Amino acid sequence: MARRRSHSSHVKELHFAALVATAITTVSATASAGSADAEAAPFKRDYAAMRTMDGNLSYLKAGDPQGQRVIFVHGTPGSAEGWEDYLTNVPDGFEFIAVDRPGFGESDPKGAVVDLTAQAQALTPLLVRRNGRWPILIGHSLGGPVVAQAAAEMPQRIDSLIIAAGSLDPSLEKVHFMQPVGEWWPIRHMLPRAIRNANQELLALKTELEELEVKLSEIAHPIVIIHGTIDNLVPYENVAYMQKHFRSNDNITVVTLDGQNHFLPWNSKVEIDSAIYKLAGLEK
Repeated sequence: MARRRSHSSHVKELHFAALVATAITTVSATASAGSADAEAAPFKRDYAAMRTMDGNLSYLKAGDPQGQRVIFVHGTPGSAEGWEDYLTNVPDGFEFIAVDRPGFGESDPKGAVVDLTAQAQALTPLLVRRNGRWPILIGHSLGGPVVAQAAAEMPQRIDSLIIAAGSLDPSLEKVHFMQPVGEWWPIRHMLPRAIRNANQELLALKTELEELEVKLSEIAHPIVIIHGTIDNLVPYENVAYMQKHFRSNDNITVVTLDGQNHFLPWNSKVEIDSAIYKLAGLEK
């Protein structure tokens, strides 16, 4: 038992440290996008007024404006630019949209929005029907519970889900001792917005996931779960939790990536692309 607790502690230390690593990745992606000629970019930025909170939701879009939408939702921290590779070559018949979740990137507000329902409802303006098909939602890491919440709250406006390295099991969410320190005013004041807001999301996540748990059995959408076996940030045990709590859903596919880590949007694009085609009823 002591060995198991040690492993959990190690995972959460990595989780907290990963805030910095992911922020660096996000900043690098943003800088790369900003340095490119805007006219040459295959995608463009747009904004939608959020209906349940003040401000705008920022997003990148590319592809067929009349095609079925695929909406990409990043984890914490993160931004729309993390999905840039997907928007560069959009398959025919699709429109790809990558959002800046509320509190990140160019989306409002400046502070954190820790409520999963509010995060999910921020997507509402983007949930449009095209050629008889509603959007496919893809959530990575904390984006996983966001898209699950959206499916529970707005089932009639969502076609299907892809949950990549999703953090849904509340029992696996432990607060590292350094996370409350990040909320001390002198330290919090010095942190970049993305790190500050991500820390607040993680502090609240266990409670939010406990509230989401009772709704998971109601989700009947087709779901593809993709998870790496050596994910040290969001453990593979989340897969068993999802299989248990999506218990009334007989349309779940689990893609286990042996030896793969947490950063699936960047290192497992082939598997995510295949999941999109599967849910759209196409073969690649």
